[in-house]
Amino acid sequence: MTDNDYILEAHDLNVFYGSFRAVAAVNLNILRNNITAIIGPSGCGKSTLLRSFNRMNELYTGTRTEGEVRFDGQNLYDKDVDPVEVRYRIGMVFQKANPFPKSIYENIAWGARIHGFKGNMDELVEFSLRQAALWDEVKDILKQSGLSLSGGQQQRLCIARAIAIQPEVILMDEPASALDPIATLKIEELMQDLKKKYTIVIVTHNMQQAARVSDFTAMMMLAGTESRSGTVIEFDATNRIFTRPSDKRTEDYVTGRFG
Repeated sequence: MTDNDYILEAHDLNVFYGSFRAVAAVNLNILRNNITAIIGPSGCGKSTLLRSFNRMNELYTGTRTEGEVRFDGQNLYDKDVDPVEVRYRIGMVFQKANPFPKSIYENIAWGARIHGFKGNMDELVEFSLRQAALWDEVKDILKQSGLSLSGGQQQRLCIARAIAIQPEVILMDEPASALDPIATLKIEELMQDLKKKYTIVIVTHNMQQAARVSDFTAMMMLAGTESRSGTVIEFDATNRIFTRPSDKRTEDYVTGRFG
């Protein structure tokens, strides 16, 4: 691998909430056009690490970040980097679907419009919904509220909304945890299609999901028996993580013996 193959690189990354260090000394390289899963027990800092990749943690009072997150070689935490621009290029889909209380069309158009999109909005809306495998289901009801859709459709609408601002990376925090198995399968199939154009980083508690959808997996644990800080203890191709992990803690976790 060369540096150009990596789109995101965390170097000695630490994230604090006040005096509490939630994420400790993470070093992690994310490959372009791949799906990387972040797994680990509750409370080990998975979502905090994910949010550090587009500076979403800064929306929480008292959060402080040390170290570097490089995006295409540029440290996202340099003083001259605009966090709004960061989130424009690195989109995010949250655990709970959160459509705007607007029409399906405006859910897609709104974000693109405020980011200065000057092209054909109808084409962008259709493109984004097609990318999210939702167009055929909603093309005749674009004026209806996004809140009228099913849970799985709402989550795909949120993915389409993220796509509409044309990011390079899409972060997903437990995107299918509240969905039924059929909707979950649709989201997983969608991720496989999306990685042809985007880099995806997903946090999931579902080991089977991580094994099914991801190319690479980062295993997080608390940094030590007396520590409440989470860190990445192992990172490798997903097949290796689930069949031949190098760390005994990873083996115990993925085989269900953890805790």
